[in-house]
Amino acid sequence: MAASLVKHEQITTTVPKAKELKPYVEKLITMGKQANANPAKALGKRRKAISRMRDVAMVGKIFDVLAERYEDRPGGYTRIMKAGYRYGDCAPMAVIELVDRDETAKGLDSGNDNEFEDAPVTGSEELKETVVKNKEKAEKDEKPKAEKKKVAPKGPKANTKAVKKQAPKSGPAKTGGSKRGA
Repeated sequence: MAASLVKHEQITTTVPKAKELKPYVEKLITMGKQANANPAKALGKRRKAISRMRDVAMVGKIFDVLAERYEDRPGGYTRIMKAGYRYGDCAPMAVIELVDRDETAKGLDSGNDNEFEDAPVTGSEELKETVVKNKEKAEKDEKPKAEKKKVAPKGPKANTKAVKKQAPKSGPAKTGGSKRGA
């Protein structure tokens, strides 16, 4: 959740989760500020943050972007606002966000796998050719295929519908079981 909060700078969750998340994220941002203030300890602080958060890209954002943004702020980098109750189970919901957040970060890369689909390709000519071939293949796969005609199966069990159905036996089935309870 910490990585999601750093990435989107605003998330909706339950109130207890938001209250647990707040000090966790604030300590990570403080680590980033300490690393910027003392470059000799920057590598150790960054490694410690990576071991806690397990997302290298978001730790990079904390140390490069957020630490500079909150350089003059002594604390209180996040805020929790209550957002009513969830429909299904009436759990209390809250919006937790970074103070002075970037409005454009909300919903960034959220479930959109084709975000870089039209991005220019840089690199070797071989890589460019591969990307073009993959795009062409994807376009071919998206075209609807003609429906195939159903062909009757061939072989000894091909005519199973023609087998006569046996009439159900009337009355309960008699088995040669024990006579308990009789």
